[in-house]
Parts: sequence; structure tokens; C-alpha cells
Amino acid sequence: MRIKVLAAKLFAKKVAKETEKWSSKPVETQQKVFKNLIKEASKTKFGKDHHFDQINTFQDFAEKVPVRDYEALRPYVDLVVEGKSDILWKGKPIYFAKTSGTTSGAKYIPLTKESIPFHIQAARNALLSYIHETGNADFVKGKMIFLQGSPILEEKNGIKLGRLSGIVAHYVPKYLLKNRMPSWETNCIDDWETKVNAIVDETIKEDMTVISGIPAWVQMYFEKLQEKSGKKVGELFKNFSLYVYGGVNFEPYRAKFENLIGRKVDSVELFPASEGFFAYQDKQNEKGMLLLLNAGMFYEFIKTEDFFTENPKRYTIGEVELGVNYALIISTNAGLWAYNIGDTVQFTSLKPHRVIVSGRIKHFISAFGEHVIGKEVEHALKEAMEGTSIRVNEFTVAPQITPESGLPYHEWLIEFDPEASGEPENLEVFALKIDNAMRKQNTYYDDLIEGKVLRTLVITKVAQNGFQEYMKSIGKLGGQNKMPRLSNDRKIADFLNQFKKA
Repeated sequence: MRIKVLAAKLFAKKVAKETEKWSSKPVETQQKVFKNLIKEASKTKFGKDHHFDQINTFQDFAEKVPVRDYEALRPYVDLVVEGKSDILWKGKPIYFAKTSGTTSGAKYIPLTKESIPFHIQAARNALLSYIHETGNADFVKGKMIFLQGSPILEEKNGIKLGRLSGIVAHYVPKYLLKNRMPSWETNCIDDWETKVNAIVDETIKEDMTVISGIPAWVQMYFEKLQEKSGKKVGELFKNFSLYVYGGVNFEPYRAKFENLIGRKVDSVELFPASEGFFAYQDKQNEKGMLLLLNAGMFYEFIKTEDFFTENPKRYTIGEVELGVNYALIISTNAGLWAYNIGDTVQFTSLKPHRVIVSGRIKHFISAFGEHVIGKEVEHALKEAMEGTSIRVNEFTVAPQITPESGLPYHEWLIEFDPEASGEPENLEVFALKIDNAMRKQNTYYDDLIEGKVLRTLVITKVAQNGFQEYMKSIGKLGGQNKMPRLSNDRKIADFLNQFKKA
């Protein structure tokens, strides 16, 4: 076992040197990626249609290739799905990551032999970066769990398809296979609640050291472990030392997790998606995640305030600024070109380039011109909870434009921890704390409150498992699916009001 720990530390040191090399030359690194992408795809249908042979600079690219979302790129994707070669990228993809789109129905995101290794490498390097920084490699001796989608793959016109996490399960390195849980059979269970129960049965007596998954679903796993054992997770798994997560901000869950675990554990944040693995947390005490500039992806950034205007300016890595909200646009070695993934980011550091995910370009509230984004509501809730015993399981926010009486308001639908200590003693005082934190962050919202266009936000308490019922109702319970923090309409709020708690 000592040899395993030593090998992990040596490998981590090597990767840290490589990372330093490319991250210290961001513009040069991205330019190299850009030129390679254009060269490799120049003879594809997309490359010919957009005159890749005439593209020498980013300015050429921006003139010839418009920003697209999935719907706009779909005519090309449909040809790939039909089994045709050399459409978006040379040859055919080896997989499709199948995701559920809101307007497009099923989305088929291509994964190529060039792009898949970067997904695996980034996840590995995130752990190695943690080892190099902290010197803690003892967790490699224990068991690791990754809550993910089923690895059972379908096939469409000769190309395998499934959820990204299920596809990646086929690429677990041999040296991790003995440590990895749950079993293949359990991982193949489709129903999420059945699967979590089976994972509890398999892991409850193991030496779990690393646990990974979206917070909402890991929370469900922890609760079931506690229910079955009568012990805190940290007592059950004495060597549990690292929690790895991605997809959502962990802060709203942190207090709840610490209570379930019974102590603090280190955490590492990831920024993965079907379209690419974009960033991971490289420092425990630095805000943000290291943007992966050498991972077969060329990044562009559009200021969110300009995104819906005609021909907004497209920025490259050398032009970005700290604290600005940008829509993330990518071109990749899987054949996505000037593709809007829907996520928004802010840079927290430019040496090296680190980002936080600030929300979704479509997930915002601006029913009254307030331009509220996900980062703001998460920060406001965190600030209101500080120094209290209040714990939140899940929450979302929606505008109430036509209340039965009084001024319109933002409705915060919150599922508090069912334990008595997890709820605020005075809901109105707690709502005012959140409201004040929102006003400090967002001047538009502050102006609307001040001008008596809106009144102080209203909290609706949601009964336990109300959010799970919502996700189940839309077929998105479990896996990598996550609850939207914001909606500009009442669809989610109206559903959750069925679970209103007195």
C-alpha cells in the first residue's frame, strides 16, 4: 500500500509540472489548440461549408462561424447521427452522450477518439492536483465511490450512446478497478432510488475514502446510510477524507453535509459536461477552478449583458476580465464549433485562469428587469445562513408577477432540513436577511425594492422530498441531473406549491 501512495505522489508531481507549463502560457496554449482544431477539421463538411481553408486567425473564424446552440447545429448533428462520416469532425464519433434537452428533445453530443481521453485525464488530474497540493494520498488505499449513470449503452447506426458518466465508466483505469464502487451490476440499475439503496447495502461495511457525485444525490445516499446504520457518515467511514462534486455550487449543501458526516472533509469541485471537461479545483484555498486550456477545446467568451444583442463581441482568453459574467462558447475536437453550452462563468484569477460557474444563460430572473443570476441567489442564501443552525436541502427561485394581494415578489421555494434545528425560527426575519444580501449584490433588484415595484421576497417551505418528486415528474431523478436555481416563469414553482409545508 505504501508503494501505491508513493507512486500517486510522484505521478502528481509530474502532472503538476506539466500543468504549470501550459497554464503559465494561456494565449500561446489556446492558439496552438485553435490552429490544430482548424487544421484537423478542414476537410469535414462543416469545415468546407465554413471555409476553414481560409481561416488563419480568430478574427477569420469569428467572421465565418456564427455562435450556435444545439438547435442551430442540429442539421449537422443529424447527419452524424445518421451514420455519415467527416461531418463535424474527421471520421465518425465513437460515442454519443445522450442528454435531455428542454426544446430539442434528446440531444446527441458526439464524443470522438480525440476528445474522450481528455474527459478521463481531467478527472484523474483533479485528484492528482489535490494530492500534490495537500500531500494527502492515503485515500488511494481505500474504496472510492462515484455516483453516476448506468454504463449500459445503446447503439444508433453503429455508434454507441448513453449518459456521459455511464460512458466514462468504461474507461476506469485498471489500477482503480479494485478500489472502485459500486459494483458493475449495481451501477446498471436504472431506477435511482433502487440504485441508491443497493449502493448503501454494498458500501456500508467498506472503507470508503473518496465519495463523488452531485450534492443532492450524495445527500440522499448519506441520509440512507445514516438511517440504516444509526451512525454519522464520518463515524461509519472513519477514513473518508475527500468529497468530489460538480455541476452545482456546493455551498448551499455544505452545512447539511457537515451535519450528516459529523466532521469536515476536504472537497474538490469539477466542471464537467457532455461537451467537455472544462475545469477543476486546483487549490483548496483559492476561489475558482483551473480552466483547462490544453484539453482539445478553444474557448470564447461573450458578456452576458450583450449575449442577446446582434453580433455581440466575442472575447478570447487573453481579453477576459475578473468578475465579469460571460457565456461560455467552445470549439472542440469532438466537432462542436462556436457552441454555446448554456453555462455562464466568471474569472476569479487570470494567473492562472480560474473560473466559477455563475449560472445558466437561460436560468435567470428578469421578469421586472432585475437580471438575477444563480451565483447571486446562492451567495445570498449562504450569507443568510451563516452563524445559524439553519440547513437547506434544496431550493429554487421564481417570480410571482400576479399575487393575490400586494406587490409582486420573488418566491423562494426552500426545503429545509426536517430536523427542528434546521429551520429558521422566524421565516420573515430569514427572508429579510436573504433579501438584504440580494440587494447588496444586485443594484437592479435593489432599485426595484426601493422603488416599490417589488416587495421583499417570500419564502415558501416545501415538504421533505418535494424537490425529488418534481425531478421524478420530469424524468430527471438521479444521475447528473440538477435542480435549476432560477426560472423566469412559474412552471417549477407551481408544481412545488403542491408540497407547500405550513
